[in-house]
Amino acid sequence: MEIMEIFTKGGPVMYLLLISSIAVAAIGIERFRFYSYASHGGEHFLSTLKDWFTRRRSEEILSLCSQENSSVGLVAAAGVKAAVAGESVELALNIAYDEEAMKLRARLNYLSMIVTLAPLLGLLGTISGMIESFNIFSIQAGQPLAITGGIGEALIATATGLCVSIFALIVHTYFAQKLDENLTKLDKAVNIVLAGLSNKSELPKADESEEPKGLFL
Repeated sequence: MEIMEIFTKGGPVMYLLLISSIAVAAIGIERFRFYSYASHGGEHFLSTLKDWFTRRRSEEILSLCSQENSSVGLVAAAGVKAAVAGESVELALNIAYDEEAMKLRARLNYLSMIVTLAPLLGLLGTISGMIESFNIFSIQAGQPLAITGGIGEALIATATGLCVSIFALIVHTYFAQKLDENLTKLDKAVNIVLAGLSNKSELPKADESEEPKGLFL
């Protein structure tokens, strides 16, 4: 049987399932590219960041962190920048962490929704098809093929919905794991910056030419 013929016999719900499957594929491709970009060189950067805090001044560390485009680099740069400017390091790190975490979680809820929605759409299509089959059977009494054939066609929607749901579940599980890995790296970056700044012997200042003031005399 032709694919288009099977698709057509599944009923109007098949178009919604097709849109759902395309959405899963599009989100999967977009998230894969984003996670590859966001986590590129993250582990190497974290190991290097520890060494920077023991060998370099805060201004130099900020310059090096600003050159790192990964999520951990952006979080680390925010913390060091706040230290250099004399602002709250913890607040800056929390804000940067939340912003990067939000970017990492983006659109994953849609995948979770499709995992639940697709089987329901398939079931809706099946129920609609079975109702139509029973109507045909009541009109054409004595023709059992009318109802059995209709039920067979109605089950196409259920099968398609389950396939879309399984596809979405696999994609969602993969990126949920990637999300956990990247959030762990962000936690490491926050801890390294806090520990590194607290252990530095020199005080981070926005302008080295200015005289120390207040409590730092």
